[in-house]
This record gives sequence, structure tokens and C-alpha cells, in this order.
Amino acid sequence: ALEEANDCLSDLPSPFAYLLTIHLREGRNLVIRDRCGTSDPYVKFKLNGKTLYKSKVVYKNLNPVWDETVVLPIQTLDQKLWIKVYDRDLTSSDFMGSASVALTELELNRTTEQVLKLEDPNSLEDDMGVIVLNLSLGVKQGDFKRNSSFTRNVRLSESLRKNQLWNGLVTITLLEGKNMPRGGLAEIFILLKLGDQRYKSKTLCKSANPQWREQFDFHYFSDRKDMLDIEVWRKDNKKHEELLGTCHVDITALPTKQTNCLELPLEKHPGSLLMLIAVAPCTGVSISDLCVCPLGDPNERQQISQRYCIKNSFRDIKDIGFLQVKVLKAVDLMAADFSGKSDPFCVLELGNDMLQTHTVYKNLNPEWNKVFTFPIKDIHDVLEVTVFDEDGDKPPDFLGKVAIPLLSIRNGKQSCYTLKNKDLERASKGVIYLELDVLFNPIKASIRTFKPREKRFTEENRKFSKKILSRNVDRVKKITMAIWNTIQFLWSCFLWESTVKSLIAFVVFVVTVWTVELYMVPLALLVLFAYNFSLVTTGKELMGLDEDEDEDDKESEKKGLIERIHMVQEIIIAVQSILEEIASFGERIKNTFNWTVPFLSVLACLVLAAATVVLYFIPLRYIVLIWGINKFTKKLRNPYAIDNNELLDFLSRVPSDVQKVQHAELKPSSSSSPIRKKRSTL
Repeated sequence: ALEEANDCLSDLPSPFAYLLTIHLREGRNLVIRDRCGTSDPYVKFKLNGKTLYKSKVVYKNLNPVWDETVVLPIQTLDQKLWIKVYDRDLTSSDFMGSASVALTELELNRTTEQVLKLEDPNSLEDDMGVIVLNLSLGVKQGDFKRNSSFTRNVRLSESLRKNQLWNGLVTITLLEGKNMPRGGLAEIFILLKLGDQRYKSKTLCKSANPQWREQFDFHYFSDRKDMLDIEVWRKDNKKHEELLGTCHVDITALPTKQTNCLELPLEKHPGSLLMLIAVAPCTGVSISDLCVCPLGDPNERQQISQRYCIKNSFRDIKDIGFLQVKVLKAVDLMAADFSGKSDPFCVLELGNDMLQTHTVYKNLNPEWNKVFTFPIKDIHDVLEVTVFDEDGDKPPDFLGKVAIPLLSIRNGKQSCYTLKNKDLERASKGVIYLELDVLFNPIKASIRTFKPREKRFTEENRKFSKKILSRNVDRVKKITMAIWNTIQFLWSCFLWESTVKSLIAFVVFVVTVWTVELYMVPLALLVLFAYNFSLVTTGKELMGLDEDEDEDDKESEKKGLIERIHMVQEIIIAVQSILEEIASFGERIKNTFNWTVPFLSVLACLVLAAATVVLYFIPLRYIVLIWGINKFTKKLRNPYAIDNNELLDFLSRVPSDVQKVQHAELKPSSSSSPIRKKRSTL
């Protein structure tokens, strides 16, 4: 990788006369920044206040070994190279000390070992540890042809690329607790942590043997020695949380490709946790250049297509499909810096999977030209591509975002997407060019549709928003009014307000009751699907949700509010969430019949057709008997089975009206189109 970097740097622009090779080796006796008595350190190298390279994170280690090499172009030697160490947290980074090296003190073409003592003038700690690295300064000569933005792209070195790619999957099934300590009216929940990945279980009421029956998937990096940390928490009615106990699991010590049943005793507390842990290899995750993209090779494309063909539908049932994303470029981005420029980079998210491009510095029209691949766990997932502006040590600034459902992807077609705001409801400034390909097995995807969705990593608690509450109230009001109007119509038939209408309703009622059979119920729903499909094909609009054009309300946060205000706010947030769930449930049912997602509507039609045939040939009493026997014996056949409702799991894949607006593709405005700009220039 170092030789390739040197070859790439052979065409540096003329202002760069030197090459500085840095071999970051290790840290020794670093300071503690986490409550567990350790730190998650990483290193940034800076020149003139600008970050040129960031190392990988070494988790839970005060003597980290990085062993990373990077080559940096240098203009002049009258400056200092700053080495700053930080502790990685979920929301921010804690400073762990810094050191500097004067470039004028380095000898040309000679590698020197530097043992640098870390210091922080704002800290009272005397010994903050040392950083060990090798530095080599060389002179760059020759004809330079490429632009300076290319040198910045070297920032995505092989070590940074490898730091993002996981090669395994840790599947944890949290079953139950045994002899857990009780706490009056308190509720119990579990926190699971592996590196910077966190999950929170559902909260259960007091019980000595609580039953969770939840499954969680963690990314596994074989080059990291991460410990699985499990914490048991108790929460009372006053929102007070107390740690009841902890336990730890060394993932590297577990055998792979098999399910391990573990009963883990809590440290320093009574009780234990019963869980299943399986470690399996994971393929399909990669970052590459355009010239070596996986689906660009006909042989490799054929192999991947063969893996997801119909005849392999029951091999590796969890491997649903394969997604390839070419992140090409962005045009006319928002300027986030005072200089009128931005330092943009892209973050791609598919469920809990996340990959990132390199940063293109001082450019509103960046070109990344990178290829990312993801394994698909659920064909109903949504790919989110977010553009950020790198802002040094501060959190990056948001520039724009797009959300693309996998089922809406047009394979092999370069598409221009208008960036949206954080809520994905209105257009932001700029467009991004992507080329997407998705290959999947429809039978595996159909089976996965009726299983629980993957849980998301723990995020920050949601805050109260008057806008969201008002929107959810309006959504529920629309559905309630539709139901109320239907009831009023039926009631008016009983009251004979219109003789013709009531007479027709009476005849329909008598004929229906006299001739209806149970198999006709799914058949009637099929007719509704067919009717709405005819509306879709003819281009007629179905009922949907208008975009909310109201501006965001400005909300102020006040600290030190009394407990009653907190209680009222918590109730309002709960009501807000309930309203959103009710509105989404009704909209998902409507959108299933409206052919919003053709794949799901076809799947529903197939299930209804099968139900029609089964109910036509098999008496209802036998079906009910089989269903009851299955439900009563499920726990006996599989003691560790996770309960689920197939119908609710299916509906969870159908987008609500709000998600339809968020996932809708915006047409680029004339001002954002580079083609129009060229024409106007001509």
C-alpha cells in the first residue's frame, strides 16, 4: 500500500516539494477517559490547523498499537507537525493530549524514531503517556501534472479503508434473566456494547426471571480484540436509572460457525443472563475504485447472480442479496466554510451498515469515484446517502441527504438525486450522482418479509417537537375521519335517508349474507388490489399525504425545570409516539392496497390467492385447529423461539405516507443542472 501511495504521489502539483512518511506505531500509558477505566484512542495529524490524516480507533486500550503508514505532501519546512490524540465516544471526542515535531529538525532521506510526550495545558494530569512513531522526510522532484485535489484523496489510505470493513457478524439472542434482583416497581432493561456499537433491549416490568427473547446483530472486526459488555439497568417511575450488574464475553474466544448457549453470571451481584451467541463470517462488504468494481467484471457478476438465482433460494437463507453503489460526484453543494467552500465527504448507511468516502477539500463540486458494496439483509431497507462537511475537531456540518428504497433502484443507470434537508421533506442545495445495482433472491426476500425487522443501534432519545405532534394528530385525524364517514354512510342506509341508496344496500346485504363463503374474503381483497392496480396503471392518483409546508417551530430548551414539567413532557412524547404508530399503521394498510411498493403488493396478492385456495378446499375448523396446535406447541418445539406477528412484520416493510415523501426522488432544479449551466455559459 505504501509503494502504491508513493507511485500516486509521483504526480503531485508543483507547490509540494517534500514528502513526509509517517509510520504511527503505538501509544504507551495513555490517560483514562472512559468510566470503565480505559480509553478508545485514535490519532490526528495536523499541519497549519488542518487535519491531514486520522488513524483507526483502538478500543479499550491504554497501550494501543496502530502500525499505520501514511505519506503526506509538504510545501515548506517552516512549520510544525501536530500529533493529537482523542478518545472516541458516541457523541463527541475527549482530548487525551498532543505533541509536535518541527519539520526543520528532520534530516532528509533518513528515518528517525520519535517518542513524543503528550501534554495538555488545560489538564492537571502530569503524565499523559507517549506516542511512538517513525518519520522520514524526502525531496520530491520532477514534472507535476495533476491537480491538488488528488493529493487530498490519498487520505483514504489502505488502513482507513480496512478500518471501515467488517468481516464477521455476531448474532446475539437475549433470552431471559434468572434470579435477577428485584426493585419494587422498577423496570429492567439490558445494554449491550461491542466497540462503539450499542443496543438497548426492551424494558420489562419487575420479575425475577424476565423474558426478553430479542435478537441483535453486531459487526465483527477480526483485527480488534473487542469485549462484549453487557449491563443490566433498573429504571424507576422517577426516571432514575441504576446499574444492577455487568458481565463480559470475549468474542474472540468463542468458536465460529456455531451457536453458543451461555449463562453469564452478573459480576458482584446475584442473578445471571441466558443468551445465544453465534459468530459467523460476513462477505460482500468492500470499498474500491471505479476501475475494479465487483459487478464490472462479467465473471464476478455472473457468480454473484448465480448465488441469488431461484435454485439457490434455500441456501444461506439470511443472504438476501447484494448492493453495489457507485458514488461519482456532487454538484453545486452548500458552502459551509467562511472561504465560500466546503470539505465534503459522503456517508452511506444501509440499516446498521455504514461506510464512508474520503474527503475532497475546498470544493463545491467534489468527485469521489468510489464503489461501495453491501450485503442485503432485508430487501425493504432504505439506502441513505448523506453529504457532510468536515470541520476539523468539531462534528461535521450537514450538507444534504437522499433516501433510496432498494426496491426502487434502477440497475446500472446513473441517476442524479437532489439533496434534501435532514427531515428528507424539502430540497437542500446541490445534487449527487450515483449509480446503483441490486441483485437479490425474491424467495429469500419474501420469507424475510414475514420476520422481525433488524433492530437499529441505540440512538439519542427523541425530543418533543410541536411540529411532529401536530403532523401526527393530522394524520390520525384523516384516518379517523375516513372511518367515521364510512360508519355514517352505513348508518344513513339504516335510516333510509335516501330510498334508492338504502334499497340497494339492503339487497346487497341480503345477497351477501345468503351467498358469502369464507374464501370470498381474501378474494374480495384481491379485487381491491386489482382495482387500485388499474388506477395506478392508468396514472390516476390515489389518496396520499400532502407535504407539510409549515416551517419548523423554534423551540427553546430550559434547564432546571421541575419534575412535574418533566413528567408532562414525557407523557406528551409518549402520546406523540403513539399517534405516529397509529397513523403509520393505518397508512401502511392503505399503501399495501395502493401498490405503493409493487413487490409487497404482489407478495400480498400471492398470499391472498393461496389463502383463497386453502379456505376453499379446507374447512375453517381444521385451519383453526392447526393454528392453535402450532401456537400451543411452539414453545415446546423450540424453547428459545422469538415471538412475532407475521402480519405486523409484513406491514412494517410498507412505507407510511411520511416515508413516501421522504423517499420520493426530487427532480433537479434548473439552477442545479450542470448541463444548463454549460448552455447558459455558451
